[in-house]
Amino acid sequence: AAGEAQCLSYAGCNFLRQRLVLSRLSGRPLKIRKIRAKEEDPGLRDFEASFIRLIDKVTNGSRIEINQTGTTLYYQPGLLYGGSLEHDCSPSRSIGYYLESLLCLAPFMKHPLKIVLRGVTNDQVDPSVDVLKATALPLLKKFGIDGESLEIKINRRGMPPKGGGEILFACPVRKVLQPIQFTDPGKIKRIRGTAYSVRVSPQMANRMVESARSILNKFLPDIYIYTDHMKGVSSGKSPGFGMCLTAETVNGTILSAELASNPQGQGAAVLPEELGQNCAKLLLEEVYRGGCVDSTNQSLALLLMTLGQRDVSKVLLGPLSPYTIEFLRHLKSFFQIMFKIETKTPEEEHMGGEKVLMTCVGIGFSNLSKTIR
Repeated sequence: AAGEAQCLSYAGCNFLRQRLVLSRLSGRPLKIRKIRAKEEDPGLRDFEASFIRLIDKVTNGSRIEINQTGTTLYYQPGLLYGGSLEHDCSPSRSIGYYLESLLCLAPFMKHPLKIVLRGVTNDQVDPSVDVLKATALPLLKKFGIDGESLEIKINRRGMPPKGGGEILFACPVRKVLQPIQFTDPGKIKRIRGTAYSVRVSPQMANRMVESARSILNKFLPDIYIYTDHMKGVSSGKSPGFGMCLTAETVNGTILSAELASNPQGQGAAVLPEELGQNCAKLLLEEVYRGGCVDSTNQSLALLLMTLGQRDVSKVLLGPLSPYTIEFLRHLKSFFQIMFKIETKTPEEEHMGGEKVLMTCVGIGFSNLSKTIR
């Protein structure tokens, strides 16, 4: 009966990834009921089932029970094992959907994780692999997770609807995380980016770069946007193009924005010029929101602060996204941890939108499964 007491139960299909990841890290079993119970096609979708299979692959001894209609899920966490793996992601969501959660779990494995993920690398819903490579990896380094073995490598690109991309994600394991004080974002010194095109004319990438530069050159001269035109087998199975931009500050904050073209056969065709301009505007919007961590990685930063040593961590964020707000609620129920949240008005900070200073004391999580050599 003691084990039953700690089981957390939720209803609904939202935030499935957050709940599974936090359940694994806190070691508390989890029950989710009424997953799309009222819909014509009830239960878990194929991309969620694929995510659960991935969690099962990286762990050892997890118990997962799903009822016949797929509307109830019981998860009892196992040991994070890691090792060399591969996984075929569902093409209805991009690899970023799976990678975001792997980034949360990877540092706490028993063996360093080396995983090949196949599927859609860039789409319009989830953060693309490019953005996670440019923003999440430097963030992990701040917490002391670094070394040659931390990398995300794009072997093939895959655009929706058919995918066909492939990436390699490798991450070293750590026993403890360092606390961080990351409260001054600093001024922006350079903009980098990638414009990619697959199975369309290579000229598309150049057209996007020119239109993005036409906006960004008004603000600073140091802009370099790579064009990445993949050919043959490494271009996946569907045509498309898009771009990912990152702004880097003197203190090592990295803010990102991205856009991708509409999938083949869905929606109107997008002009590369428009896409380039809109992406540049999105980057400026992200810079206006500001903070030391961009909006895609807010929850990753907060999780790593929670799991740090018993010491104070501080981070300055832009306005919290709804996903992050829900994540904070989940952190409270899984780890009983509360953040001190102070709002900073634009006058105090002299720039951009409202900021939030998040402070917490880590729970002193230590990776017990890491083998000591």
